[in-house]
Amino acid sequence: MRKFGAYLRIMRPVNCLMMGFAVVVGSVLASSNVSNVLWPNVFYGFITGFALTAGSMAINDYFDREIDAINEPKRPLPSGLIKPREALGLAFVLAVIGFVAAFLTNIFSLVIAAVSWALFTTYTTVGKRSGLPGNFLVSTCVAIPFVYGSVVVTNAVQLNVLIFVSMVFLSNTGREITKGIVDFEGDRKQKVRTLAVLFGDKVAAIAAAVFYISATLLSPIPVLLGLVSFWFIPLVVVTDIGLVFSSVSLLKDHSRESARRVKRIVLLWFVIGLLAFLIGAVR
Repeated sequence: MRKFGAYLRIMRPVNCLMMGFAVVVGSVLASSNVSNVLWPNVFYGFITGFALTAGSMAINDYFDREIDAINEPKRPLPSGLIKPREALGLAFVLAVIGFVAAFLTNIFSLVIAAVSWALFTTYTTVGKRSGLPGNFLVSTCVAIPFVYGSVVVTNAVQLNVLIFVSMVFLSNTGREITKGIVDFEGDRKQKVRTLAVLFGDKVAAIAAAVFYISATLLSPIPVLLGLVSFWFIPLVVVTDIGLVFSSVSLLKDHSRESARRVKRIVLLWFVIGLLAFLIGAVR
C-alpha cells in the first residue's frame, strides 16, 4: 500500500487531472454548441492528457532525484520508496497509454501528443538548467492540452482557445519562477540558471508577479469579444483577485516558505480559472 501511494505521489494526480480537464475545457471552448461536442474524442483526449502528464512527472522526478535529495528529500525517489528504474518503467507504461488514446482520436492529435512529449523531454534533459527558457518550455507544455482539446473536436485551433492559452502560459510562467525561489538551494548547487539563482529572490518575485498580473489583464478580452457567457465573470474575478493577492504576498515576503505557499495556492486559482472558462463556454 505504501508503494502504491508512492506511485500516486510521483504521478501528481492533481496535476494530471488538471491537464486532462484542460483538454475538456479546450474542447468545450472550441465547440460552438455543447451538444455538438464529440465526446468520445474528448474522452480519449482526457486520457491522453492525464497519462502523458503522469508519465512526464515520473520522468521529471527521475532527472530531478539529485536536486530533490536536497530540496524535497521526502519525495518517492530520494526517500527510496521508488527506485529510478521503476520510475522510468512507470513513465513508459503511461506514455504508451497516452499515445494509444491519441491515436484513437485522430492522426493530428497523435502528432500534437508526440510534439508535447518531445518538448517535455527537451525540458527535463536540456532546458531545465537554462532557467527562464526552461520556464517557457514548461508553460508551453501546460498550455498545449487546451490546444489539443480544440483539435480533437474541430481539427483546428479556435481564436478563443488561443486567448485562453495565452493566459495559461503567462500565469504558469509566474508559477515556475516562484518555484525557482522554493528550489533555490538545490538549483544553485546543480547550476540551474533560474532567475532566483542569477539575480536573487527579490528579482524573481517581481518577475513572477509581472507574469501573474499580465495574465489577469487578459481576462476581460473573452468578455469584450463575446466569447463567453455572463457566468464566466464571477469565477474569473475570483481567479484574478487570487493571482493579484498571491503576487502582493510574494512581493512582501519572497522567502522560500512564502514562495512555497504561493506556489501551492496558485494551483487553486488555476482550477477556478479553468472552471470560469468551462462554465462561461456553455451557452
